[in-house]
Amino acid sequence: MSDAKTAQPPVVPQPKPGPGASRWEAWLPTVKETIAAVVLALLVGALLIIFSTPRVIESLAYFFSYPWDFFKFAGLAVWDAYSALLNGSLGSPGAIVRTLERAAPLICAGLGVSLAFRAGMFNIGAQGQMLVGGIVCGWIGFGFDLPIVLHFLLALAGAIVAAGLWGGIAGFLKARTGAHEVITTIMLNYVGRFLLLYFLAKEAFQRPGEDNLLSPPVADSASFPSILGVHTGFLLAVLAALLIWWLLERSTWGFEIRAVGANPDAARTAGMSVARVYITAMTAAGMLAGLAVAMQLLGRQDPLSDQIAGSIGFDAITVALLGRATPLGTVLAGILFGALSSGGLAMQAAAGVPPEMSQVLQALIVLFVAAPALIRGVFRMRGTGQGTTVMAKGW
Repeated sequence: MSDAKTAQPPVVPQPKPGPGASRWEAWLPTVKETIAAVVLALLVGALLIIFSTPRVIESLAYFFSYPWDFFKFAGLAVWDAYSALLNGSLGSPGAIVRTLERAAPLICAGLGVSLAFRAGMFNIGAQGQMLVGGIVCGWIGFGFDLPIVLHFLLALAGAIVAAGLWGGIAGFLKARTGAHEVITTIMLNYVGRFLLLYFLAKEAFQRPGEDNLLSPPVADSASFPSILGVHTGFLLAVLAALLIWWLLERSTWGFEIRAVGANPDAARTAGMSVARVYITAMTAAGMLAGLAVAMQLLGRQDPLSDQIAGSIGFDAITVALLGRATPLGTVLAGILFGALSSGGLAMQAAAGVPPEMSQVLQALIVLFVAAPALIRGVFRMRGTGQGTTVMAKGW
């Protein structure tokens, strides 16, 4: 009788998922939350579009007597705006070209911010790194007459090396003096901007016959070749993402970066050089920012000015956050933001929506991605308790 009471039911062994399945299961909650954040941002954006449309607001005056006008005009406003956004970003070959060209620098700069995240640092300096890389890249691009391949490679290398050295300054200061990278990179942004303005005031950098601080465009021999109307810089950005993925996941250096980002004290105890990781990670982040400015100068052949980086350096932070500091996520986030940027002008032209609405959508997406608890609560999603891959502790 006692044996019957203490007997336990037989344990049926369950099949164990393979390595690929377990990795996908680990990624799935994050992917679902990111998609939900984008959907929620579009819903909130729809409300903003509705209540910024004049005829919708006018219909509120007689809403209780004839509510159909409000819902009809609201639906038309949202449909026109998002249709224009889609058509302006992906609706034609020209729109796709614009989207990819706008996405390429965002991907490169976002990879640089993501790499710093994985090393436990918050890189705010992509903007300044792009400006310094642009000085050297532009000077080589329009200041020399060289053979086609050599000219392009030298201009590209100049952007990467100069921006890498500029990013390495912040890594060196953190490694040797403990200076916080947020402060140093912000200050270096200002130094880089005024350094660019100094050179633009020189005769060697000024466009002939112009008094504005504007350089000539780079020579055709230094520009990216085009395939089907798209400059090959986008393909180079994707290759850079693959390289960063391999370095992070398959190389010893990438293991050290992830270890230092997770716990620098434990990494130091294990014999890793934390200082070297800080310097090399920030240098590599700067090199990727230099690649981003090369997309502008050598890809679109924009003239060198103090606005050459636009807001790409700061948008890269949002791209890295949306991409969860992973190479694949950064590429997808860069394409999404490129589509929003490309379609924003189409929204204004076709639907009368202010062009700033695309920036509002970007901000909403990042806001909701940064608040996973809110997303899980709105969509009734089960929490996983897993941490994010963004490891920047100093922020």
